[in-house]
Amino acid sequence: MGFGALGLASLLREDTLFAADADGNLSPLSPKLPPFPAKAKRVIHIFAQGAPSQVDTWDPKPSLAKYDGQSIGGRGVAMASPFKFQRYGRSGIEVSEVFPKIAQHVDEMAIIRSMWTDIPAHELATVMMNTGSRSVPKPSVGSWAIYGLGTENQNMPGYISLHSGGGLPPGGTQNWGSAFLPGVFQGTSINTSADGVDKMIENISSPYVSGSEQRRQLDLIHQLNELHAQDLQKDAQLEARIEAYEIAFKMQAAASDAFNISREPQNIREMYGMTPQGRQMLIARRLLESGVRFVQVWAGGWDHHQDIEKRLPERATEIDQPLGALMTDLKQRGMLDSTLVIWGGEFGRTPTKDRNGYANPGRDHNAKGFSLWMAGGGVKGGTVYGATDEFGAAAVQNPVHIHDLHATILKLLGFDHKNLLYRYNGRDFHLTDVAGSNVTSVNVVNGIIA
Repeated sequence: MGFGALGLASLLREDTLFAADADGNLSPLSPKLPPFPAKAKRVIHIFAQGAPSQVDTWDPKPSLAKYDGQSIGGRGVAMASPFKFQRYGRSGIEVSEVFPKIAQHVDEMAIIRSMWTDIPAHELATVMMNTGSRSVPKPSVGSWAIYGLGTENQNMPGYISLHSGGGLPPGGTQNWGSAFLPGVFQGTSINTSADGVDKMIENISSPYVSGSEQRRQLDLIHQLNELHAQDLQKDAQLEARIEAYEIAFKMQAAASDAFNISREPQNIREMYGMTPQGRQMLIARRLLESGVRFVQVWAGGWDHHQDIEKRLPERATEIDQPLGALMTDLKQRGMLDSTLVIWGGEFGRTPTKDRNGYANPGRDHNAKGFSLWMAGGGVKGGTVYGATDEFGAAAVQNPVHIHDLHATILKLLGFDHKNLLYRYNGRDFHLTDVAGSNVTSVNVVNGIIA
């Protein structure tokens, strides 16, 4: 059967099951079938970095209004949400007034109100959300996804992370890194605040060297690396750099199209909004449409220790129209059913006033309870899963840890998290590693899967 499979591989076209490099070898990014039927083919993760307040967005708590200004259980002074909640859709799920456009899609969403994480520190929790690890560098969720599935466009990175100026997020490149996985599975970070594809992706094309000459140079680098690996050892950082060069070469034509939103009709651009976040979301949809497997959009600015009544709706307004438009657009194009959409931050906020005593208070960090929603590919829409206590301080019903979330994402992509492995340093690693290789305590959130 092994020889038969090899014969079959040579007969299959590049654009079907396997993709080959220039020498006819199968590419590690060639599309692969997951071991189980997949409900989602691709993922877009909108990361609300900074930790949005759950009790002001997706988790209404009338008790906070009842006890507003009073001490609650020694945890501080209760602070009622300054925002009204309204029921939306056939499901009648309550959503804060700060998200009027996103809320229109509540019947496609499963809102998890019982998320929790380990540590309420931005850098550690951000890396934890993206990699499942709070200390040792581990591969990101996107890297695991394309390690297992490959990607549908061999001329683009399988995993792209979009951010908009302001430097790297907390935790830096760890958030989209491949760690001990081969460098081909790392994410490619793009700054979408730059004007034009040539500035977004610097040096995307060379004014000095032809394409054929670039190809000869890259082939020589690959040959030298093979000699280095044979005589000494494989170097993960060196391989990652070479893969970055290879992807950049292939992207010259493909990226110029995918990142060029001027090719979109005017009404589509206006639907997303002519704002930095609107451009990001429109680019994200074009990337998904072009075959990129995993797209992450950094939509930060949610660290509201003070003046939350003014600052939170300002931030929400920046994402509300673009994300609402993305959901509408994916649905109209028939892509939502096969695209897993995720929105959420790295932890939540306290139901009490920030203890720093600001005149215009906000909320402090809280790891024990927060909200996150998923929609699209395989998600049971119009669902609320889990609950926090009466004040929204801690998950008390069906708590969902970050590892549980990751296991659920893999399940929707067609994988059992216990069996998606990579052997490194003498043992098998999983995305959902807990205390070494013990993954038995991790649970798929089946209640949100259709």
